[in-house]
Amino acid sequence: MTEAGIITLILVFANVLCSYPGLKNHFYYEHYAFKIEKILIGKEYRRFVTSGFFHVSWIQLIVNMVSLCFFSGGVELHLGVAKYLLIYFASLVGGNLFSLLIHRKHGDYSAIGATGAVNGIIFASIAVVPGYEIGLFGIDFPIPGWFYGLLFVLFSIYAVNSKRENIGHESHLAGGLFGLLIAVLIQPAIFAHNYAAIFALALPSLFFIYMIITKPRFLFIDNNFFSHHKDNYTIDHNYNSEKVDQQKEIDLILEKIHQKGIGSLTKKEKEKLDYYSRIIQ
Repeated sequence: MTEAGIITLILVFANVLCSYPGLKNHFYYEHYAFKIEKILIGKEYRRFVTSGFFHVSWIQLIVNMVSLCFFSGGVELHLGVAKYLLIYFASLVGGNLFSLLIHRKHGDYSAIGATGAVNGIIFASIAVVPGYEIGLFGIDFPIPGWFYGLLFVLFSIYAVNSKRENIGHESHLAGGLFGLLIAVLIQPAIFAHNYAAIFALALPSLFFIYMIITKPRFLFIDNNFFSHHKDNYTIDHNYNSEKVDQQKEIDLILEKIHQKGIGSLTKKEKEKLDYYSRIIQ
């Protein structure tokens, strides 16, 4: 196995290793997720990167890692390991920076997932390898890489408009564009040979990002987060409200321990108590 292949396996292993505890206990994510209030108030900038190594479900984890394995080879072989890692992490951070821009006033917004980074690798691979094709599960029916990427764009657009969980779909398109842009800047000659595929990915992504920035309410009309989010509920309001709610939960748990003993706590209450004890320390 080449050095490039080993790097991809390390990334996959890191994502699985980090995600596994959180799949059983979602409180585990609190220290690593992309959370607006933690970044803007707590200055926890590490969350730009750590959030990309955790996933909310096995499906999200598997789809991201399989997609990474499908497309990483083209980027690694044509650009090298260092530039491959540059695209991966720049797409991850770039996608999260876009989310910070969009949700900067929404203190209760949070998201996790490596899709921004993976999307950056997908877009970069399609750009640097004209005619790239993938085969799914051994089926002799190769799918053009650009078509897979376009489906990914369309799914992200749909997911932003209808998502039920804060996975961070709006950052996926930004992450893909960061990967595409960096690949073209690193190897400008690819644009002349593969401009059709590059435009096929870039134009709908740019249009949708423009719409997100200029008309977010129109796009997010059915989005669970935006439809229940009040414009005047600022980051400061949320920060103070969350602290009050946390203290109420702690008081209720402590009162239950006082009356019935620690053995009376449910599994969820024990997890909350453990979580609150760690963030207070």
